[in-house]
Formats: sequence, C-alpha cells, structure tokens
Amino acid sequence: MPKTGGSNPNKAAARRLTERIAAVDARLRALYGAPRRPHADPVAELVATILSQSTTDVQTARSFERLRQRFPEWAQVRDAPSAAIARESRSSGLSRQKAPRIKRALAAITRERGAIELDFLRRMTLDAARAWLMRLDGVGPKTAAIVLLFALGKPAFPVDTHVHRLARRLGWVAPRASAAQSARALEPCMPPRVHYRLHINLIRHGKTVCRAARPLCEACTLRDLCATGRAKRL
Repeated sequence: MPKTGGSNPNKAAARRLTERIAAVDARLRALYGAPRRPHADPVAELVATILSQSTTDVQTARSFERLRQRFPEWAQVRDAPSAAIARESRSSGLSRQKAPRIKRALAAITRERGAIELDFLRRMTLDAARAWLMRLDGVGPKTAAIVLLFALGKPAFPVDTHVHRLARRLGWVAPRASAAQSARALEPCMPPRVHYRLHINLIRHGKTVCRAARPLCEACTLRDLCATGRAKRL
C-alpha cells in the first residue's frame, strides 16, 4: 500500500527556490530599483529579438533603426528581398541568416492572421502563446520568452547569458545546466510579478558585479545568498 499524507519533496524544493529567488529580487531591487516595463509592439519585439541573436544591444538597436527607416511598414519588410533586409541590418551580424528568418516569420503571421499583428496573444495562456510563437521559423524558447515578457506582459522568464551565469552561481540550478534547462526550472518558481524586474536586474548585476571573468564577490550584495560567493575565499 502506498503511503498517504506527508509532504511532496518536489513541491518543497520548488517552494524553497521561490523563497531564495524572492530574497535575491529584494536585494537587487534595493540596489538597482524597479525598471520601467516597456510598451513595445510584439511584432517589433519579435524582429528586434531575432536581430539580437549573437550580438550586442547597441548593434541590435542600430540594425533595427536602419531597418525601420528603410521599411516603415512590416509588410514592406515581409515583401523585401532577403538581401535588402540583410543590408540594412548588417550591424547586428549574421544578417544573411537573420533576414530570411524575419521574412518567413512575418509571412507566417500574415498567413495565420491575415495581418502582421501579435496582439491576439495577450488573450491566450502563457503556454499557448509560447507554443504559437515557437511555430515561427527562428523562434526558440528564449526569443519567445522575451516577446511574451517584454511586449505582452506574460509571466515568462528569459534566460540569457548573464541570467544563466548568475542562476548557476547562486545555486538555483545545477552547475552544468543548459540555458534551456535553467529556464524550464526557474520560470515555474518565480514569485508573482517579479519576472521583468528580476530579469533586468540580474542582467545589470551580471554586467557590473557578477561578471563572467573576475566577478567582484567581495563587493557583491548577494554574497551571503550565493553558493559560489559563500564558498569563495577572499
């Protein structure tokens, strides 16, 4: 006979992780504040995120601005030759690979919706909206999560290079967890309404303090909450 009652170890572990995440969020909010959430068009966010793959924020912004100046309407981008899109977005790098992805994504949205718009995703559940986006060419879990969080206000949690590094160092995920594994583990354990703020503040902290090389553990506000920081001899 199976035993009944008692606690679920998986739920208990998830609850502890939620508490640890909340403690880090509070520290980072005190340090960096609460960033204002942007009001982005989800199609613009999708295109910008495809452009941002394997490049910097500055290069992404430059490419996106040039693309919009040359093609003010999304239908113009959809119908333009890939070479023309690549030429305007070359600042982001890998533009010959990104241009056809953007064209195919815009074409797929048009076929599905009859127009280039993604606002209908606001009315869908998080999982349904994510699945819809990931049917588009060039849209993986991270790109979908960024669009869902930044433009649609959904409780998704993108895991970029900085967030992934901090999650491993803090002991939130296994040391060798992939970014995709980290996202799957962390998103269900996020406290309510912290997703955007924590994502942005972890990136800020990763760029300035918890750097990839030579992290400033001695000056880190999270040191006592960090598995790596506590183990490091200063």
